Amino acid sequence: MEFDWIGCHFDLKKITPPEIEEAFEDPFSIRLLPETDSSGAEARYFALGKTINNRFLFSLFWTDGKNYRVIFAREMVEEEVSFYERKNAEWV
Repeated sequence: MEFDWIGCHFDLKKITPPEIEEAFEDPFSIRLLPETDSSGAEARYFALGKTINNRFLFSLFWTDGKNYRVIFAREMVEEEVSFYERKNAEWV
């Protein structure tokens, strides 16, 4: 998996590229395709993952299957952390 960090719309100093990559490599990460009304738009996905230092990250990204472009990233809000933990508990 290759990441493209050109044109990010968030501060890469608050959430670093290695942290985002760790969240994507989290074996329990959750990736979702949100419902969209635009049939001609590129598909954008959500990712919920945790870093090695237990930082919960939410990312919005695009992929062609090999390359990933993270459009936006932030720390998860409480409801997203709860969803992440609940879904992971279901798989155990």
